Amino acid sequence: MSMTTIAPEQVNSIVWNQHNDPFEILGSHPIQQDGKTVWVVRAYLPNASAVWVVLPEQRKEYPMQTVHNPHFFECTIDTPELANYQLRIKEGEHERVTYDPYAFRSPNLTDFDLHLFSEGNHHRIYEKLGAHPTEIGGVKGVYFAVWAPNARNVSLLGDFNLWDGRKHQMRKGPTGIWELFIPEIGVGEHYKYEIKNFEGHIYEKSDPYGFQQEPRPKTASIVTDLDSYSWDDESWMEKRRHTDPLTQPVSVYEVHLGSWLHASSAEPAKLPNGETEPVVVVSELKPGARFLTYRELADRLIPYVKELGYTHLELLPIAEHPFDGSWGYQVTGYYAPTSRFGTPEDFMYFVDKCHHNDIGVIVDWVPGHFPKDGHGLAFFDGSHLYEHSDPRKGEHKEWGTLVFNYGRHEVSNFLAANALFWFDKYHIDGIRVDAVASMLYNDYCREPGEWLPNQYGGRENLEAADFLRQVNHIIFSYFPGILSIAEESTSWPMVSWPTYTGGLGFNLKWDMGWMHDMLDYFSMDPWFRQFHQNNITFSMWYNHSENFMLALSHDEVVHGKSNIIGKMPGDTWQKLANVRCLFSYMFAHPGKKTMFMSMEFGQWSEWNAWADLEWHLLQHEAHQQLKTFFRELNHLYRSEPVLYTQDFAEPGFEWIDCSDNRHSVVSFMRRDKDSDDFAIVVCNFTPQPHSHYRIGVPQKGFYTELFNSDARQYGGSNMGNLGGKWTDDWSLHSRPYSLDLCLPPLGVLILKLDKKKTAEALQ
Repeated sequence: MSMTTIAPEQVNSIVWNQHNDPFEILGSHPIQQDGKTVWVVRAYLPNASAVWVVLPEQRKEYPMQTVHNPHFFECTIDTPELANYQLRIKEGEHERVTYDPYAFRSPNLTDFDLHLFSEGNHHRIYEKLGAHPTEIGGVKGVYFAVWAPNARNVSLLGDFNLWDGRKHQMRKGPTGIWELFIPEIGVGEHYKYEIKNFEGHIYEKSDPYGFQQEPRPKTASIVTDLDSYSWDDESWMEKRRHTDPLTQPVSVYEVHLGSWLHASSAEPAKLPNGETEPVVVVSELKPGARFLTYRELADRLIPYVKELGYTHLELLPIAEHPFDGSWGYQVTGYYAPTSRFGTPEDFMYFVDKCHHNDIGVIVDWVPGHFPKDGHGLAFFDGSHLYEHSDPRKGEHKEWGTLVFNYGRHEVSNFLAANALFWFDKYHIDGIRVDAVASMLYNDYCREPGEWLPNQYGGRENLEAADFLRQVNHIIFSYFPGILSIAEESTSWPMVSWPTYTGGLGFNLKWDMGWMHDMLDYFSMDPWFRQFHQNNITFSMWYNHSENFMLALSHDEVVHGKSNIIGKMPGDTWQKLANVRCLFSYMFAHPGKKTMFMSMEFGQWSEWNAWADLEWHLLQHEAHQQLKTFFRELNHLYRSEPVLYTQDFAEPGFEWIDCSDNRHSVVSFMRRDKDSDDFAIVVCNFTPQPHSHYRIGVPQKGFYTELFNSDARQYGGSNMGNLGGKWTDDWSLHSRPYSLDLCLPPLGVLILKLDKKKTAEALQ
């Protein structure tokens, strides 16, 4: 058959990888020849010495000839239709038969997809961009798509092409999305994108929408099917959908999966099929140590958290990150759970098992900044694509990271869809958004002259505020009953108010002021506390301005700050009593609760991300007793609606007496939303016990001592009220009755009216 003519420039544009739409030249093309339609097939195969076009149904082969280049092949085929042809390729002494990627022209992205993405409203763009196993024309393969609008060329690199960027050149669409379907590959393939800018500089990038990455230090993305796991948490998900978490107990155990506990590298890791596989040993850990896998953590961490009575686990960022020392806060793979602990399916198993044990899962989410690692988002397509080009807006110099350009629709879409993704694909129950203040203020950690004002001349980052509203509006629209928690350390208004009222749309905000006040107060000698009563009481002045979460997090036990027990004054007994006093007040105070791992058993050392927690301390009775204290405190909190149903409503809290600074004592009431139940809380913040300490109460009767932080089983002095006290007809604190109590040293009492016993006695 006669060959069609093709210009050398066209061939060279493919050979030199300079064509942004290789489909114009490669693949099959109908042409008119001698008054009829025939097909010309072209292929560029850099390692091939001979190629044939194979028509399996017709059992015919057509030899291809080289044109202008020894590896550019072409032939014409006289047939009215040409579909699903194959190429038989001879490479040295080896031959293989494969489908031609350039025969599959139908794009996976519709015009509507492109429109939504361009305006920043494609909520599930992760179903379109990235790598997706699919089938086209009866041929199975993987469809790849990546947004790189300023690239000159984009190619796929992978095991399937020996990491040769000449072999699978991608096509650029009108909105800057490059795409290509590669037949006959599937789940498990490793790949990257080779991106060239117009100067010819080459960048090898992981997939921003990749669902899995190789264990570091390798950085390739891995083709993954996220729909293969069979979930078994339907009842949990349905119950969550109909539940308002703000009226429920929320007691969060914050954990860094990489340092909660390690295993021996000699101990094989557990796989779902019962087989074993060694896990990469972490060089920074003690010799012979390795991370636990997600499945091993499910077997060990979940029972521990359930025993202690926490309602939720909060995981420090588990999105893929290259450096262990960042604790996960410098993310390169926003759509990939870190491979340090296993596969995406393994993480699904972990979440599923949490739900089976009535434990919710919150993940730390980091949309505020990203690292400069070469394989990540930085300078992604040879331009400042995800970040601002001006370092006065685009760089966190203190952290050595880059700031997202929230005003670019495709970037805000990338992040907003990512938040939804974790709820959608991994069934998580909440996100805790890291460093919100760094997003909201243009001058955050910047000196004068190092930042740019907004269009009104202010310091507020209005684009970031709009982005956060967008994220919260989207995730709550799809998944009611979840948690969205802001770590926001300033007085930005209405952080936890709904977006329709002008708020940022979170439903909880960390109370950083409460945290600082408490740690300042408890770190001082108890004699001086009488002069700082305001530290204890001030939080209630602003409590109803936001929905607050009281958090004592990982940030408070690192960088020379000491662990919680080390912050406390006095001898060892007083330090432990202060810890019990602090957390008892925390759990009785309005607001949801978060505490970091190791606090529950009184670890002395600061948190070390490279080492285990100091589990050996539990061989000592005092530390066992502290753990018992937390277990019973959690179970009390969960069993008493007075302590959680009205955290954010004024009727839920009422001071009895907050002015007794001379004794450093406060007393208050907590009330239930759905009944007339109430609890009396009395806190003595000094080592001086008080006998015959009288407080006013609203109703007559017997008040059972539900909880005493000084109880013997917690390591206390066991001072208390012998199970409870009857009221006296002695008005006090503007209330008609009062209780004559014994206040233990550094102790917190929680009492509740026993209606049955009272009614029987008064009959």
